[in-house]
Amino acid sequence: MISQTLREARRYEEATDQMITAEERPAFHLSTRVGWTNDPNGFSYYQGKYHMFYQYHPYATYWGPMHWGHAVSKDLLHWEYLPAALAPDAPYDRDGCFSGSAVELEDGRQLLMYTGVLRMPQLDGPSLELQTQCLAVGDGTNYEKYAGNPVLDAKDIPEGSSCYDFRDPKVWKASDGTYRCVIGNRPADGSGQILLYSSPDGFSWKFEKVLVANRNRYGLMWECPDFFPLDGKQVLLTSPQDMLPEGLEYHNGNGTLCLIGTYDEETETFTEEHNQAIDYGIDFYAPQTVLTPDGRRVMIGWMQNWDTCGLQGQKNEQKWFGQMSLPRELSVKNGRLYQRPLRELDALRRNKVSYEDVVFTDTIRLDGIEGRRLDLEIELSADGEEVYKKFAVRFAQNERYHTGLSYRPQEHILKIDRKFSGSRRAVIHQRRSEVKSENGRLKLRIILDRFSVEVFVNDGEKVVTATVFTGQEAQGVSFFASGRVRMNVVKYDLTGE
Repeated sequence: MISQTLREARRYEEATDQMITAEERPAFHLSTRVGWTNDPNGFSYYQGKYHMFYQYHPYATYWGPMHWGHAVSKDLLHWEYLPAALAPDAPYDRDGCFSGSAVELEDGRQLLMYTGVLRMPQLDGPSLELQTQCLAVGDGTNYEKYAGNPVLDAKDIPEGSSCYDFRDPKVWKASDGTYRCVIGNRPADGSGQILLYSSPDGFSWKFEKVLVANRNRYGLMWECPDFFPLDGKQVLLTSPQDMLPEGLEYHNGNGTLCLIGTYDEETETFTEEHNQAIDYGIDFYAPQTVLTPDGRRVMIGWMQNWDTCGLQGQKNEQKWFGQMSLPRELSVKNGRLYQRPLRELDALRRNKVSYEDVVFTDTIRLDGIEGRRLDLEIELSADGEEVYKKFAVRFAQNERYHTGLSYRPQEHILKIDRKFSGSRRAVIHQRRSEVKSENGRLKLRIILDRFSVEVFVNDGEKVVTATVFTGQEAQGVSFFASGRVRMNVVKYDLTGE
């Protein structure tokens, strides 16, 4: 039974997305169908297709009452929109269907687990959002909310923990056929924690333990957890709010955190061994992963940041706002999370142009290297014994605008900089990260898709992501060196077809 609220959302998105042309969207990144999107939800493989749901306000290009949008894909690069899956239409979620996940049940149906939000007025201050965990079951297109919702509420969290910061369940099937989920929560110390729950059937849930406690180490509330085995280790991904910087590893505000360790499934004990940021750029948050049929762990994040949502300026001129990152294949090497572009992207490559042993000391352009849908591979080294002072590549460039990536080997600093990209807003436009090298050696893979750049450093050791909304007429690419740089470069156009 489809509610009137969901029916209206579906009717609106069906009519409105016809006013957005393919050229106004990314070519191979998933963007919201209409209106606004933030976190990826329910990233799963079901009935032969990848399903991506997403936080969704169809009626405007700014955050509003959260629905779940829905798209499917066979290769994670070409997406087909399906009708909106969830709307805030029940007493327990009337103020929003927040983030969650999806899993296939034993009977072949798909189970969605999400956070329902109910705004509670307060006599002595602003209203608070009561957050509970809810279910919906469906066939891959239509979903019916569970009659027993909510399945987890204030009575199911540790004493002293907040029922107003209790969200984003990530569910999976355990090796014994039962179900587990992790949920972000805030304990009495105001920090963050990840709670573990179990269920025999996906419907009846009980609290097991605090899986990981932040203890005010990395920001405050931990949002959007994901928990999975990878290359003999166990990985926890989460997105902390209100972080303080730690060198160039973590930055102020809303960030990302990866904890790598071991997991004893019998005692359900996670032991931390390493920590790092997930992405070192400006626009990446709330990632979620899926296990592909051939055994790869693939991650997609929201390619935006809460502190940069004013970038595009005039909201009433926008037709859509919000897109997902490129799907990234994950691995763990020497205690570090590596990310590489989804291998299926290689099939979109066309028009190869390559140069070897280009030595330069100033600004150069190379024939055949330009465009806004590019896959650009660059290998750098010093030319001679003296290491260069700085290398930079500028893209989405014309006489007035550009976005740049620069590297200073003596300081080990890699910087993304979009302050000249055309933004009129004083939001974050630069971010730096530490990348060590010998003799100035550096490998970069830069992927452009109309409104974004993702830089994979040294075969995925680090990734730097930023949205770029410079007009599409800015197609130029140039290279700069202070000191003698030796460069190999290979360029492909990416078709999106």
